[in-house]
Amino acid sequence: MTQTNNLGSGDHDRTLTVGGLQRTYLVHVPRSYDGNQPYPIVLGFHGGGSDAKQFVFSSGLNETADRENFIAVYPNGTGETVQGYGVFLWNGGSRQPGGTDPNLTNVDDVEFTEALLDDLATVVRMDEKRIYATGLSAGGIMTYRLASELSNRIAAIAPIAASIGTERINPQRPVSVIHFHGTEDEAVPFNGGKGRLDQSGTDFYSVEYSIQSWVKANGCNTQPIVEALPDKADDGTTVIRKTHGGGKADSEVVLIEIEGGGHTWPGREPLPGFEILGKSTEDILANNLMWEFFQKHPMQ
Repeated sequence: MTQTNNLGSGDHDRTLTVGGLQRTYLVHVPRSYDGNQPYPIVLGFHGGGSDAKQFVFSSGLNETADRENFIAVYPNGTGETVQGYGVFLWNGGSRQPGGTDPNLTNVDDVEFTEALLDDLATVVRMDEKRIYATGLSAGGIMTYRLASELSNRIAAIAPIAASIGTERINPQRPVSVIHFHGTEDEAVPFNGGKGRLDQSGTDFYSVEYSIQSWVKANGCNTQPIVEALPDKADDGTTVIRKTHGGGKADSEVVLIEIEGGGHTWPGREPLPGFEILGKSTEDILANNLMWEFFQKHPMQ
């Protein structure tokens, strides 16, 4: 594979063909990047009914990339474009919105992600041991699928307001997980089942099922260390960190449980018009906690 390192700092659009479909993704290269050193990669998967450019704004990951010196990458799912905005979904498994729709199940987003990484490696110097993935809602569900089916490329994941979308997981190697979820999430319910704000009728797996599936896969301690994080803001939320350590290859599975939190990105305000999704805690910023976690968990 030829590595040309021809993407300078700034924002870039990339297009490739995978499975007969034209696929796109956005790349944000931080100001510090000069091509002399390999940089970590953080893949950011947008939520269902959204697209990469909206996720750039709502997640704030570009600012984190500039501060912490990693390359932020935003894949686009598949679907329609309405008034210039993508209404896209991911094929993260059957237990997600659209999970049994042939228009979605015939799309291989694991293959797309692998092709994306191969394409990205031709234009930036990337640290192959430090490729991470995060995502919100359906995007978070997609990160769980990648951890299971692309564990040879993905070092660790940070799903937010999501659950696993497949009945079984089968990673080739341990993949550390930090999962953020609000207890009052009414789209992807904390305890599983159908969400009041989810119109697809999906019967979601619970957070506990998702966490325990990865605790078992990684060989982590079944009983977590529980820690209440500082309650910094009078915002009706509190945050508890539950850490399952002791896993194979130093892997961990961590749940950041946001008491009173909704279907939101922790520490970021919901976009205008989306206040119905519930409270977003001000006690933490998910970006900071996930990056701290990612730094601890390069691929072994």
